[in-house]
Amino acid sequence: MTEARQIIIIGSGPAGLTAAIYASRAQLAPLVIEGEPSSNSDQPGGQLMLTTDVENYPGFVDGVMGPELMVAFREQAARFGTDYVTAKVSRVDLSARPFGLWVGDPDASDPTYTAEALIVATGAKSLMLQLPNEERLLGYGVSTCATCDGFFFRGHEIAVVGGGDSALEEAIFLTRFADKVTLIHRRGELRASKVMRKRAHANPKIEFLWHTSVIDVLGDKKVQSIKIRNNETGEESVLPVTGLFVAIGHQPNTAIFKGQLDMEDSGYLQTLGTTTYTNVEGVFACGDVQDHRYRQAVTAAGSGCMAAIDAERWLEDQAASRH
Repeated sequence: MTEARQIIIIGSGPAGLTAAIYASRAQLAPLVIEGEPSSNSDQPGGQLMLTTDVENYPGFVDGVMGPELMVAFREQAARFGTDYVTAKVSRVDLSARPFGLWVGDPDASDPTYTAEALIVATGAKSLMLQLPNEERLLGYGVSTCATCDGFFFRGHEIAVVGGGDSALEEAIFLTRFADKVTLIHRRGELRASKVMRKRAHANPKIEFLWHTSVIDVLGDKKVQSIKIRNNETGEESVLPVTGLFVAIGHQPNTAIFKGQLDMEDSGYLQTLGTTTYTNVEGVFACGDVQDHRYRQAVTAAGSGCMAAIDAERWLEDQAASRH
């Protein structure tokens, strides 16, 4: 049996839960479909569930654990009347209102839920190297965000993997803290723009390891070194570093919206101007699913607030036009 809702939020990271706080305080009784537990970012709580110390979220002088912060977000939204379903949306139909959302069998004839307005906050996941110990040490020396974690590596020797602009940006940023940054690239030349290559080569703290792949990250409770292989000779060796920053790209969680919502070639959802409106009236997008520039918890939360306000005003306009 299909359950009708005024507003549904897909995703429960900082963007989705902030949207839920604002929507529930506006008496919209939102339903958050929060995802399923997994190692991906569309799990309940989003990517902050995979981090340890968060020191750059305003209001926490001594920092806060990522999971602890997301539990607080969740409980605050629940306090104002937000409902939660721990499940993954398998299909959406945005061709008519109310919108249809399927949980479970995507081929079922009737949707599990309908929504007058929809907020998409499904986030993005960092592409990983798929190393044996990578996931175990994520948050304990393995990171995907220099601006989030760079401060913890003051005076350390660390490595960055990647060859694009984002990898060089991370490496250059990390030289503010680390004594030495080794940029590891599997090829012999970088994909990054000329200006970024020039900046990186001019930085005395950055060294380059060409034709090299990371094959494992080593350490008991935290990163102590990485195992690397020369792609030309096959020779393996160990590089002593205390941090490994993976910067090989991000993938937005937008597969179920393909063909329905406008997105960039990279898969990020497109929003209109400075709003959270998508190309489908009544559908709004916020957080990392539409932001490949900042990707911070605080900016995601801000856009979640924007999406809830945009949705609330849109619903008011719809109600007014019917009278």
